[in-house]
Amino acid sequence: MSAAAITVAALLVASPSITDADRIAANGGFLLGNAQRCGIDDNRVTRAGQLITTLISAAAPDDKAEEDATARFSAFFLVSAEADPKSGKLVASCKRITAQLRRLESQSHRVDLPLVGSSDKERPESSFRSKDGE
Repeated sequence: MSAAAITVAALLVASPSITDADRIAANGGFLLGNAQRCGIDDNRVTRAGQLITTLISAAAPDDKAEEDATARFSAFFLVSAEADPKSGKLVASCKRITAQLRRLESQSHRVDLPLVGSSDKERPESSFRSKDGE
């Protein structure tokens, strides 16, 4: 078994995802690490990474959980980016990774990043209004 596969297994077993922020981090790190491995344009990977870190921040109940989830994101990214398809070990299909990244990008327009990145106390009153102003 490759070192990368052992590391992924250890990450999954040693610290199971129990929060939304952890799940976003693990899935996002896996997706973007594989996108990097597949040679997807760095700008696309960077933009998706910014979205994922914003979502982690929004999903984390406190600063410690956000920090832990961000570390998890980084670990999954690094392990996934270093997977070696020539080793004969299972790695994610670049075709599927590209499709999933495209799906994330197409959904990102639905996320209002300024609102996601702030707490309820920091949001201006107008941010709670519907699109028709009510």
